[in-house]
Amino acid sequence: MTVPSPASRPATIYDVAKLANVSHQTVALFLRGHEGFKPATRQRVEEALAELNYRPNLAARALATSRSHRIGALVYELTEVGPSKTIQGASERARRAGYLLDIVNLDPADDRAVEGALGQLGQQDLAGILAFAPVDLIALSLASIPLTAPVITEAEPEREPDGINGPGLSLVVDHLAGLGHRGFFHLAGPRDWAAARNRELAYEHALAAHGLVSLGSIAGDWSAASGHAAALAMPLDTGVTAIVAANDQMALGALLALEQRGVDVPGRVSVTGFDDIPEAAFYRPPLTTVRVDYAQQGRVLVERLLAEIDPALVAAPESTTPPALVPRASTAPPRP
Repeated sequence: MTVPSPASRPATIYDVAKLANVSHQTVALFLRGHEGFKPATRQRVEEALAELNYRPNLAARALATSRSHRIGALVYELTEVGPSKTIQGASERARRAGYLLDIVNLDPADDRAVEGALGQLGQQDLAGILAFAPVDLIALSLASIPLTAPVITEAEPEREPDGINGPGLSLVVDHLAGLGHRGFFHLAGPRDWAAARNRELAYEHALAAHGLVSLGSIAGDWSAASGHAAALAMPLDTGVTAIVAANDQMALGALLALEQRGVDVPGRVSVTGFDDIPEAAFYRPPLTTVRVDYAQQGRVLVERLLAEIDPALVAAPESTTPPALVPRASTAPPRP
């Protein structure tokens, strides 16, 4: 009998056993992490697994071990760069651990969305839940639902010292203050998002470290349109020389609004963003921003959840890359 190729059907442990010239029980023990094999046997099994591109049947394994290998992921704004890259990283890390990420994109206009999503995911069959939509509605809904699976939410305020917002906003404010700016204004994200509140708080703390206070803030919704509206409405006769936007999209809208108001950037006002989306280098002028490894953030979030499911799943947690300032032409020293 010819061992089937992965192109014809998924390989089984019996196919692996035949190719490696061992019993299927040996393959099963190997997959469970058993260490008592001769080096030659281990090598044959490893080579057979690789040649056949063997992938465990997660559904069967879950039934056999009475453990689900599904992780529910609740998300908003999956079309945005940050959330989409975070999900990509989370999915990759979950797969490496033998888990599947079930993604549900929530409707922000529906206050029953979370309950419906949990029902859709089959909450009783989840190993854990990741909430990538850190809005107050999510927190309230999750708190009101009896959950049997562990839950990890993105941008938890109590984790801010270990997050990206504090270091990232410090880089921005340090850069602008180093150029000589003293008049700061913040274009904030939506205040029902924990991430937006964390960024605004980090911005204020960074200013305080320089003995400065913000001259004001206007909240948007992460979009370029909201940044445009905020920059049209904000006062410019109060000594503002630096605008710190909560993300690159809002900064993009602000740049257009300032141009429409006849305000030179960076001659009259400097503008910064956050995220370093691919388009940021092609804004007019190119945007000074903060680069964040969102895929890594997704992997780290999954590792936090895996550690609660089974600490043995995270033997060597991934180290995090700190955010990095990307200085471009939208910032310069203020005019005397």
